[in-house]
Amino acid sequence: MLQDTFGRTIDYIRVSVTKQCNFRCQYCMPNTPFDAFDKDEYIPLDNVLEFLKVGIDQGIKKIRITGGEPLLRKDLPEFIAKLREYSKDVQLVLTTNGFLLQKSAEILRKAGLDRINISLDSLKREKIMQISKKDGLNNVLLGIEEALRHGFGIKINSVILKGVNDDEILDLMEYAKNKNISIRFIEYMENIHASDAILGVREKDILEKIATKFKFKILDEQIIGPAKLYQCDDGYIFGIIAPHNDDFCQTCNRIRLTAEGVICPCLYYQDSVDAKPALMSKDPKEIKKVLEQAVFNKPEKNQWDESMPKDKISARAFYHTGG
Repeated sequence: MLQDTFGRTIDYIRVSVTKQCNFRCQYCMPNTPFDAFDKDEYIPLDNVLEFLKVGIDQGIKKIRITGGEPLLRKDLPEFIAKLREYSKDVQLVLTTNGFLLQKSAEILRKAGLDRINISLDSLKREKIMQISKKDGLNNVLLGIEEALRHGFGIKINSVILKGVNDDEILDLMEYAKNKNISIRFIEYMENIHASDAILGVREKDILEKIATKFKFKILDEQIIGPAKLYQCDDGYIFGIIAPHNDDFCQTCNRIRLTAEGVICPCLYYQDSVDAKPALMSKDPKEIKKVLEQAVFNKPEKNQWDESMPKDKISARAFYHTGG
């Protein structure tokens, strides 16, 4: 079992398999050239597999595969199948923008993937183009339908931006509710790679908008994860991820591995562990050593402070770590 110095059990790893993405979202990497990344920097997935085997042996129960956009990796289904072969019990989850999901859903299901989180920031074509610089709405909606057809558990993630899609909060919730899909509204996370022109919408304002149509209550039970959960009168549950509030740090159970082999104990904390030599060696003892070091280094809470000047905000790009 992996336990940090604050008594939290670490049983969840997020793995970025690529920094590349086919979207250029305003809140993530709007000005990054499409040819900015060198694939040779990435740890081969067979080496990542050996790292995750050690993690599973040490008590990891959940693995989330992220990017960039992970579905750009053509060898991803084989990687997932090998993970599933190693452990029938570990929970395998994917986070994607959904653009390539329609073509991938069936093979991912057969490989052993359990659940999918899909980014959907608008139900309007022109707004998706404005946010992501991609005419992608139809592809994403078709991807959601195909994933549902193959029996995936699905969550929708929606980053709410002031003056952009904050008028769609109810529409997005209705869409998810009608399809019996969970939705998580996410406060925009300030970072130096995002557009200077955007502003986020806070949890309080999101809840006020939802309250104009739905009656709901906060769920009292402790949930391990970043989302604060609310339940409507009809039983439907939605969530809000509010990074400006560090309450969820108290129960944080995760670490992150980047595509270049760096273990990040915390998303919004600069300290990290260079695990590349250990991963490239495939030596279980060396892998276990860097894994335990990263867990030991995990801070009590993130370094998020909205009052920071922009040049003091974390320089780590979210497309490096998968958010």
